[in-house]
This record gives sequence, structure tokens and C-alpha cells, in this order.
Amino acid sequence: DAETGEVRQAQVFVGVLGASSYTYAEATWTQTLPDWIGAHVRMLEFFGGVPGQIVSDNLKSGVTKACFYEPGLNRTYAEMAAHYDTVVIPARPRKPRDKAKAEVGVQVVERWILAQLRKRRFFSLAEVNAAISTLLERLNDKVTRHLGASRRGLFEQLDKPALKPLPATPYEYAEWLERRAGLDYHVEVETHYYSVPHQLLKKTLWARLTAGTVEIYHDGERVASHVRSSSNRRHTTVPEHMPASHRRHAGVTPDEIRRRAARVGPNTTALVEQILHAKTHPEQGFRACLGIVRLARPHGHEAVEAACQRATEIGALSYSSVKSILKNNLHRRRPRETAEGPAITHPNIRGAKYFH
Repeated sequence: DAETGEVRQAQVFVGVLGASSYTYAEATWTQTLPDWIGAHVRMLEFFGGVPGQIVSDNLKSGVTKACFYEPGLNRTYAEMAAHYDTVVIPARPRKPRDKAKAEVGVQVVERWILAQLRKRRFFSLAEVNAAISTLLERLNDKVTRHLGASRRGLFEQLDKPALKPLPATPYEYAEWLERRAGLDYHVEVETHYYSVPHQLLKKTLWARLTAGTVEIYHDGERVASHVRSSSNRRHTTVPEHMPASHRRHAGVTPDEIRRRAARVGPNTTALVEQILHAKTHPEQGFRACLGIVRLARPHGHEAVEAACQRATEIGALSYSSVKSILKNNLHRRRPRETAEGPAITHPNIRGAKYFH
């Protein structure tokens, strides 16, 4: 860091083609999934095509289960491979010969590239990668003694004709999250709530996150797609996802409910506010709040105001409580206050000194 002098370590990603040893290398900040996938995408762009298979290291970011016989791939990694019409075969644990080309490629990059950069100071990852790119060109153009040809020459002759063409667009990084639909038929993704068809409530679903979208899948089928939102504790709801009973309130917002309650009076507004605030998702309180406001039609504003005041005082924050208060004319009577009398004195009552 040019300002603080802090030194930060970068990781080096290396990819090597099998027949020619044509080499790609870049620096990344981490070995986490976004950096791991991004490095693969840039490597394939560098090669100008896609090999039939990719033999990868058993990195935790890409391999979820390092099994000798049936390794498990991270879902994002598998999706990236499918996008490029290739297959990822992780090297077996403790079997370096499974990726011998890559092992040698790492050693070559360390000797021919990193050794030359070791004493240089860099102030950004882009600056490091610019230096690596320059030396990488020289490495691939260098004629090797044991083959009598350069890696680039062998690449043009052997590997390039065998590569599959790149897809029309590069893979867009997507993260997969396992989620369960709540009782309000929404799933939580990074503190925002996205709707799914109400028939899927309590079902286990998968959310696919890109930079701009959130897609929800159930049993491999996409059931919802939303524009990704950065608003915390808010909802994105598609009306078609609602049960019929909820669609009647689809155009209602918390502010609209507050405006309707204000027309009745301040006590109604205060009760409505408490109901909305008490719910994890405000939408869950919409029907109760609208029901309280509509009680003003048969009972009048004054009666509903008195009932809401009494409901608030006794902590009965619900539509059914306000309705019951009105039905039993309890809004006309004040709640009984508990009388506080003088302290009882009695010879059998022990003082504080009795207890240790």
C-alpha cells in the first residue's frame, strides 16, 4: 500500500495445456471461489479456446468433497464447466502425477517469472499482472532445448487445433446458496427477501446470485427471477407468487397503510405502527392493519380510536383484539388500575438481615 506501507501477499494461478505446455499465469488476492472462477475464465480467453477437460487441484473453493473415487465439485465450478462445454476432473488427493504438467508449470513460473519480480515493489494487483503478462510472453516464445521449439509454436501446431471454440459470452460468475422458503413465500438473500410461488413455502430451494440478478431454483427448475437489490430488510414480490387472498393487498405499502390509519386518528396510527414493527416482514401485518382501519366504517372513527388506545394500553396488538373490544363495548371503559396499598407489616415477615 503506497500510503500505509502495508505489504499484502498475492496468490499465483497457473494453467498449462497438455501437449504444448503453453502456459498461463496471473496473480489473484485470494484462492476463494470468485478469484478461482475468474482466473479460469481469463485463462480460457488467453488460450482462445476450451480443452476437452480441465484437471484441477483439490482446492477447497472448487472441490467440495476430495474423494479418491468420486470427488464433488462446487456448484458454481460445475456450472462454469458446463457453460464452456468442458468437464472438470479434480486430481486425486496425494497424486501429483495426475496434474504433472501443472506441477512443472508452477515450478517454471516460479523460476522464470516470479524470481525476476521478487525484488520489485508493486502497488496494485493490476501492476503485478502487467509485469507477469510481459514475462509470460517471453516464456511462451522461448525455445526449449529438449524439444527444439517454443511453447507457442507447439501450441499453434498441437493444442490450438484441438480446442473447442469459446462460447459467445464469457461465463458470468454466479454464487449458489441453499435456502428455505418462509411462511410468507419469500427467501432471504443477503438481508433482502425475494418471493417464490406460494406453493413452495417451507421447501428447500437454491438461489443463484449474479451481479444483477437473483434466480430461484426448485428441483433443477427455475421458479423465480428477480433484479438483485441492495436494500436491507426489504421485499421484492411478484404478484403472481401470492395466494389469491394476498393479491387483494398487492398494491398496498406500509406508507399507504399509515396514511389510512392517520385518517382515523393518532391512536389507530400508533397501533398500526406497532403491528408493522412487530412483524419480521411488514407484509405479514398488512391484513390486520387494514382490518383495523376498516372497523371505522361500522363503528365510527371515535370508537375505533378509543378501542385502539385500550388495545395499546393492555398490549393486545391485533385486529381480533380491537374487534373484541368494540364488540363488548370495552372501549367505553378504562382498564382497571391495580391499587398500590401500604406495605404489610406482620411479626412473621422476616427482614433482609434474616437471609444470608
